[in-house]
Amino acid sequence: MNVKILVTGFEPFGGMAVNPTQQLVEALEGRSVPGVELHTGVLPVEYDECLRVVLERIDCLAPDAVIACGLAAGRSAITPERIAINVKDTGAEHAISDNAGQRPEDERISDGPDGIFSTLPIRAIQRTLVGAGIPAAISNTAGTYICNNTMYGILDHLRRRDSAALAGFIHFPASSEMAAADPKLASLPLEMMERALLLAVETITAHLHGRSEDLAGAPGL
Repeated sequence: MNVKILVTGFEPFGGMAVNPTQQLVEALEGRSVPGVELHTGVLPVEYDECLRVVLERIDCLAPDAVIACGLAAGRSAITPERIAINVKDTGAEHAISDNAGQRPEDERISDGPDGIFSTLPIRAIQRTLVGAGIPAAISNTAGTYICNNTMYGILDHLRRRDSAALAGFIHFPASSEMAAADPKLASLPLEMMERALLLAVETITAHLHGRSEDLAGAPGL
């Protein structure tokens, strides 16, 4: 039985010509992954609009897992995020507004809990990537900008609906294309990041199938 997975990236922001997560998501379109019904989407870099778009898509698709992807320029590894926090604070982290010109500071995202942990198998993803020779590490901060806002909003939405769907966020470094314009910028080749995202999808798929087998084998009540 196939599992349904939604993978999202972001449009360019902050004056950048490209966003590698948009390129990664577009590269996944039409890809055949065994055991997966794969769906993709590119989100606007706007605090409220990004959530409206992705939550509408989640409610429409009812996926088994959501992998939101974003750019962490300056990081040298692919970083599954452990936790999202309930704050919008552009001023603390960025000198730029979102793509709608908004710069909230010290605002709560919702009336939900202060933090929500990823439900993706982040340790398994990190170990799989490292085992494949791809730099990867678990991150304990998704920041306070659009990426954290999106991760928190998705997890809070699923929590309120008592959904069993897995969800979380993976940050990707700048691409080699971006580093060509700024040689000091840490980067990875886009092809390596494409492979990493496919491996993450496969790892989550295996986890979902394993969870289904555990439930099937559980004693009846």
